[in-house]
Amino acid sequence: GDTERARARLPHLCGRDPQALDERGMARAVVESVAENTSDAVVGALVWGALGGVPGLAAFRAVNTLDAMVGHRSPRYQRFGWASARLDDLAGWPGARLTAALAVLAGDDPKGAVRAWRADAHRHPSPNAGPVEAAFAGALGVRLGGTLAYGGRVEHRPVLNGGAGRPVEIADIERAARLSRRVGLLALGVSAVGRLAAGHMLRTARGGRGGTR
Repeated sequence: GDTERARARLPHLCGRDPQALDERGMARAVVESVAENTSDAVVGALVWGALGGVPGLAAFRAVNTLDAMVGHRSPRYQRFGWASARLDDLAGWPGARLTAALAVLAGDDPKGAVRAWRADAHRHPSPNAGPVEAAFAGALGVRLGGTLAYGGRVEHRPVLNGGAGRPVEIADIERAARLSRRVGLLALGVSAVGRLAAGHMLRTARGGRGGTR
């Protein structure tokens, strides 16, 4: 209900230009950022923590943070940030797919999430944000994407879940946050089980080799 305060706070969450947005535009920006950050800051970190322990988790977050700092396209970082962005795409690939899959399981509309993921994920300019945002859009029954403004630069991105979704409303922010929490908890369980299973397999393999000597 406080548009000006919301505009002042929005840059703390995403790089969108808040002055170009009305209340629904800011709500859409928040929902998109919640979806993408669920993958980058939560699920991706858990996946790499399961694969590589604390060093794997820390390395993933370092790559992700570097991409956030210099990986975006700007005159200053056009060439320097290219490597950071591509490395972040590679590191984020497994976490993004797991996030999208868990959004299907945890969302209110699993069929809608699958449909939007299959139909629209490839249309997003980011190979990792596409599946995540499309799955969240379908799970929440809303439309994401469209015209965006970043630092005075306007981008026209494809609309995700455009055929079945409605415009984002302010109430959808809390729905997106609840979905993000459910996805994070499921990802924690999957990562813990995967870590334990991998450790058990490794111990079994070592024991088998030791028994043949």
